[in-house]
Amino acid sequence: MPGENLTRIEAEERAALVTVHDYDVRLDVTTGPEVFRSETTVRFAARKGASTFIDAITAAVHSVTLNGRELDPAEVSDGVRIQLPGLEDENELTVVADGRYMHTGEGLHRFVDPVDDEVYLYTQFEVPDSRRMYAVFEQPDLKAAFRFTVTAPAHWQVVSNSPTPEPADAHEGARTWAFEPTPRISSYITALVAGPYDVVRDELTSADGRVIPLGVFARKSLSEYLDADYVFEKTKQGFEYFEAKFGVPYPFAKYDQLFVPEYNAGAMENAGAVTFTEVYVFRSKVTDAIRERRVVTILHELAHMWFGDLVTMKWWNDLWLNESFAEWASTIATAEATEWEGAWTTFNAMEKSWAYRQDQLPSTHPIVAEIRDLEDVLVNFDGITYAKGGSVLKQLVAWVGVDEFFAGVSAYFRKHAWGNTTLADLLAELEVASGRDLSDWGKLWLETAGVNTLRPEIETDHDGRITSFAVLQSAIEAYPTLRPHRLAIGFYNLTGGKLVREHRVELDVDGERTEVAELVGFVRPDLVLLNDDDLAYAKIRLDAASHGVALANLSEIEDPLARALVWSSVWDATRDAETRASDYLALVLGNIASETESTTLRIVLANSILAASAYVEPARRHDALRLLADGFWELANEAEAGSDAQFQFVKSFAAIAEHGSNLGALEDLYAGTVSLDGLAVDTDLGWELLIALAAAGRAGDAEIDARLAEDDTVTGREAASKARAAIPTAEAKERAWSSLVDSDTATNSIVRDTAIGFVRSADLSLLAGFVDRYFAMIGRVWTERSYAIAEKLVDGLYPSTLADRALADASRGWLEANPEAPAALRRLVVENLAGVDRAL
Repeated sequence: MPGENLTRIEAEERAALVTVHDYDVRLDVTTGPEVFRSETTVRFAARKGASTFIDAITAAVHSVTLNGRELDPAEVSDGVRIQLPGLEDENELTVVADGRYMHTGEGLHRFVDPVDDEVYLYTQFEVPDSRRMYAVFEQPDLKAAFRFTVTAPAHWQVVSNSPTPEPADAHEGARTWAFEPTPRISSYITALVAGPYDVVRDELTSADGRVIPLGVFARKSLSEYLDADYVFEKTKQGFEYFEAKFGVPYPFAKYDQLFVPEYNAGAMENAGAVTFTEVYVFRSKVTDAIRERRVVTILHELAHMWFGDLVTMKWWNDLWLNESFAEWASTIATAEATEWEGAWTTFNAMEKSWAYRQDQLPSTHPIVAEIRDLEDVLVNFDGITYAKGGSVLKQLVAWVGVDEFFAGVSAYFRKHAWGNTTLADLLAELEVASGRDLSDWGKLWLETAGVNTLRPEIETDHDGRITSFAVLQSAIEAYPTLRPHRLAIGFYNLTGGKLVREHRVELDVDGERTEVAELVGFVRPDLVLLNDDDLAYAKIRLDAASHGVALANLSEIEDPLARALVWSSVWDATRDAETRASDYLALVLGNIASETESTTLRIVLANSILAASAYVEPARRHDALRLLADGFWELANEAEAGSDAQFQFVKSFAAIAEHGSNLGALEDLYAGTVSLDGLAVDTDLGWELLIALAAAGRAGDAEIDARLAEDDTVTGREAASKARAAIPTAEAKERAWSSLVDSDTATNSIVRDTAIGFVRSADLSLLAGFVDRYFAMIGRVWTERSYAIAEKLVDGLYPSTLADRALADASRGWLEANPEAPAALRRLVVENLAGVDRAL
């Protein structure tokens, strides 16, 4: 990583000097398994006599030609940048270089399918990695038209941002695809995906009458599981919804969606050529939560075609707006245009819980973060940028009105099409559309960090009628800002054994105390729920009476979103040590069986595992984990046959089975000598059970090898790496550690899964010996590895399972001894330490 950074000041200086017209990029991916040939010609305007640089991370630079002058690559290129002295008013630069294929999920990633030895390529450029494939002015405000010409094996599919042309013959066994130029876009959303992908095609008619070709792609060995018709259905629903709401037709010529291997993220909004993780191609049963998440992700990336691709942030400090808008837009589209009508409940359970957690870490930051350089960007793909930003946009929509919000967004797209903008440009259009002054709102919500807490203060007379109702707002000392909130208050009463909402008011809350006069005179209900319908971004506390009713009747709250809000409130109180972790576990085991929302179920089960393993006092953690594992197995046996709940209970049982009393049942379930009605132990669930057996010491290399022989796929290899690393022996932990730290050959997905298996250990003594070794290696790997790999090693190998004073002291010791370490590296350690501190 050293030397690959770009500062905001450098970008501003270059943008003031350079205007880019277009790129011609010629690529040859038939040159062998290590490198590819990249020839870039870029035409740009500049100031005569000035100098600048172009970005190009290369294996070798063969020639640099600037305005007909041959520059010596040894003098002007350092493998990361190419210096460009003596510019003219108009310039033409040609760089011929070799680029290196990556196995980290960055740049041009190369994958060999173990099933059939076929080669697959895909690009992942956000934030700064188009420079790994071609020479480029790598910053979002230097937009240009891009023309790609690609020579590849003749039997491949070749996909980029423009429609795929008919190829011409090249040398033997190869053909050349010459794509038409793109519109003016940023380099980070350009793309190349190539290989013998299987493809299914369809089309739709855009709002302006154009026919938009659609494609869905997957590897040959995976394509039998691809439900392309469903993907097309959601895509068409999204197109219709967004074109109607945005008032602007889809801006590109075609729309391809490609499921690619060894992918670091969920998806990427490459213009007209969106890439997705293969997790979304379901070769085995998945939870309803994952099925819904795939729909939200499809619509998230589609929303980016307008917000991010058509109109793009000027610099990465507005990354939050790009991602937050897509989070909000995809959720409302999922709720209103697809069968997943409970998407806002999912948003509360998943996105908001992520946001609240991130916003209470020492590394929290304002939504509009100071982005000084590219390293700042990389660590800000976080719960503030995505989840808090999306939550605050939801609050903004409630503040200005949804129709007014869409009207402002539509005007913003029309005014700034193909350009670059800042937050101020969007707020200006929203102010015009809504008539609201958003300057103070923006300062309070976007330029300050932290989350407020809201609680009701209720007084009643002897008849139980409310004589005073106020909403109290507080903030912690470190982040004391009190903010305006648009929220609803719901009154719920027990009716026929169900807690049902009987009254609702919506109002603006501001300052330390907001009186709610319209609730005076009502009979106090059984449950008072602040932030009903989840409009606001704030931690919510229930009053004592409502808290008792909610906990006694949690499973009887009829509305799924209200139920999710109560789950969230109790969990947050548990994290803040206001509710005992053991009480939270009892609440989960007593109520989770009746939860109907898959994502709520998934998040609550995960939270309960965290509570048992970290928040229960250390002397009782073993008992708490045993109680939870046994409870999950009992819930699985009692659940409706074949239900999503049954499936999730089995998966959660497998996640901590080594702590429980049912290892015999786990062995029998894996072997098939015991079964649960309606539950099929398919390929992926079988791996989860085997990993659990390995973690419990009931399976080893022989069993893992046998299963891998039956499933020698990339997914099988990833699962096998996790299983081997989970074996509870010193030898297995040493082997896993060495494969990641002492060697640099593991791919990004193997690094991720091996690290997960490594830190899974019921015997904490197996990890204690790695604490000093961890802090001895993190500076080195940060220097020597790419960001994607270094981040996985630093975050994934942190032995958080220990959650003890020694780990906390070692973490603080490293931070104190390394004040000059890169900010991104220090942040990862700080965040992991915060988790240990909260546990302690």
